[in-house]
Amino acid sequence: MSNYELGYAGDITPETAHEWIQSGAAVMVDVRSDAEREWVGFVPGALAVAWKQWPGMAMNPSFDSDVCAAANGKKIVLLCRSGVRSIAAAQRATQLGIEAYNILEGFEGDANADGHRGTQGGWRMRGLPWRQN
Repeated sequence: MSNYELGYAGDITPETAHEWIQSGAAVMVDVRSDAEREWVGFVPGALAVAWKQWPGMAMNPSFDSDVCAAANGKKIVLLCRSGVRSIAAAQRATQLGIEAYNILEGFEGDANADGHRGTQGGWRMRGLPWRQN
């Protein structure tokens, strides 16, 4: 599928996202809810712009203005739990004129056979920088 068909600039690995952030080529936008970042962990330096908010997972009414401010003219790499919400957020950011990439696997990766995340891919499992409160 071409990037045109995706509706955003493309998918990148967590490692590539980290390289881009470290070099200053991109800004990370974490689109998970405030609760997820607080309870599960976060990437230091990532800008928090929730796509949907808990409870109820209602759309964030300030997403458009917040993501434009976060990008500040740079390309953005979007992170969610598993790489699904960040696709929708990347599509919307692209509609707003931002060069937006989805980070494959998200922060926690896919659930394993026992329904647990964090063992099959994801930013955290790949040993990239993260913290927990």
